[in-house]
Amino acid sequence: MALHMVKDKVTYHDFVDFKAAKETLKPVIRETPLIFSEAFSEECGNRVYIKPENLQVTGAFKIRGAFNKINKLTDEEKARGVIASSAGNHAQGVALASTRLGVKSTIVMPKTTPIIKVEATRNYGATVVLAGDCYDEAYDEAMRLQKEQNSVFIHPFDDLDVIEGQGTIGVEILEDLEDVDVVLVPIGGGGLIAGIALAMKQLKPSVKIVGVEPEGAMAMKASVKQDEIVCLTHVDTIADGVAVKKPGKLTFDIIREYVDEIVTVSDREIMESFLMLLEKHKLIAENSGAVALAALKKLHVFNKNVVSVVSGGNIDVVTISTLINKGLVSRGRLFCFSVELPDKPGELVRISEVLARLNANVIGLDHNQFKNTDRFMNVELEVTCETSGHAHIDEIQRELAKIGYKVRKVY
Repeated sequence: MALHMVKDKVTYHDFVDFKAAKETLKPVIRETPLIFSEAFSEECGNRVYIKPENLQVTGAFKIRGAFNKINKLTDEEKARGVIASSAGNHAQGVALASTRLGVKSTIVMPKTTPIIKVEATRNYGATVVLAGDCYDEAYDEAMRLQKEQNSVFIHPFDDLDVIEGQGTIGVEILEDLEDVDVVLVPIGGGGLIAGIALAMKQLKPSVKIVGVEPEGAMAMKASVKQDEIVCLTHVDTIADGVAVKKPGKLTFDIIREYVDEIVTVSDREIMESFLMLLEKHKLIAENSGAVALAALKKLHVFNKNVVSVVSGGNIDVVTISTLINKGLVSRGRLFCFSVELPDKPGELVRISEVLARLNANVIGLDHNQFKNTDRFMNVELEVTCETSGHAHIDEIQRELAKIGYKVRKVY
């Protein structure tokens, strides 16, 4: 497809129709109206709204691009079937979209993919092939099968029809909040933000589009900075859904032209946002889904209407438990410490009285006289308690120090 050139820049608006795509998607997607968040608003000094794509069919935004792409295939292409490689949300999006459109689908997933994701993809009607120990190996097998079967490969992000489908999120945001000022969007390969930026800049050029990447996987930020696509040697982040080493060529071009800024967030900030979303809104996001919320404090604007896109919520219960505990520690809501006590009656009571007076709720206690080598003189006490924040933890440590205890913080 030839693209229109203006002043040496490629423009894409002539080749996308987001409102038509929105009509196409009506039978298959779930409405995800904006949710105003008092809690996140107070934290960053803006009026924050959440776009909850974690509530979407298949639990993520990916169904939009997949359905839009497969729906646009010719009858001959549909008859050949489609194939994709994915360990997560794209797999389920392609599977469901194909089934709804009566198209045969094959999804190649790494052998290491959690069984719950494999079964979910199968349940949506796809034939699942397990190959390789990582995404790259699964992709190679998908390419081999695509040639063997003469099927159509559905790219997770670097495809204009996929981008068009994801951009319907931008149309919906403007329908819900016409005077939106800033939109925060996670970046992995770039398909989601490319679509939202194209759609929203077309309808409201003044809106600021801010991309968000984890510090351990900022391939797009590095690429934009160097003005060429950068391939990272490795990625290291809990946000596996956006842990992309190399962004797409098409998405890079669009982001470079239409996205105003890219910021990065730490894994700690992602965990804290995950916990706050769960606690304040009773919504569960996967790690990559919480990335945009983690960036709210990075905005240098105040009293603006800000939308954070929560891109997905496909996460297993074991990971949820781990994130909750780590998030509680990070926000100062859990405090574990140890002290050495003289091995005599009454010492444990003294510790308990301090904690009770300061309203720290004890949830774990290990009073072990054999843990310390000098057990005839001292006993090691390890206490885990619920606290209200880091200031509360500091107060507990000060009060214990006042009565002669040396506190060692465990976490």
